[in-house]
Amino acid sequence: MPALNRVQLIGHLGRDAEARYTAKGTKYATFNLAVNRTWKSAEGERHEATEWFLINAWGRLADIAVQYLKKGRLVFVEGRLQTDRWEDPKGETHYRTTVIARTIQLLDRRPEEPEAVEAAIETAADELAE
Repeated sequence: MPALNRVQLIGHLGRDAEARYTAKGTKYATFNLAVNRTWKSAEGERHEATEWFLINAWGRLADIAVQYLKKGRLVFVEGRLQTDRWEDPKGETHYRTTVIARTIQLLDRRPEEPEAVEAAIETAADELAE
């Protein structure tokens, strides 16, 4: 039976990407992405809402994320959803859904950045796919 777990987001970074490590020492990058949505009510009133997503990038994509993803940048992220479940010491169950990035694309390249940055990010994503 076919299955699909894919998410595509365009938004602004809420903070700089930061490097973290698993208990076994594997490096990954984590950052938050704010995705805004606007609409008009039946009365013509304009509304806006922001959804926040926690993104993790692994491998070479993590290295590039830490180097180039800074607060406020506009980025496209494609990946999959992963939900973790755990119980705290009080016995309460908690859930956290994270986007595991497969592709990251900068949408607002800064003048001081070389065009090679986007190529490096795409190359890292291609290596993950192999």
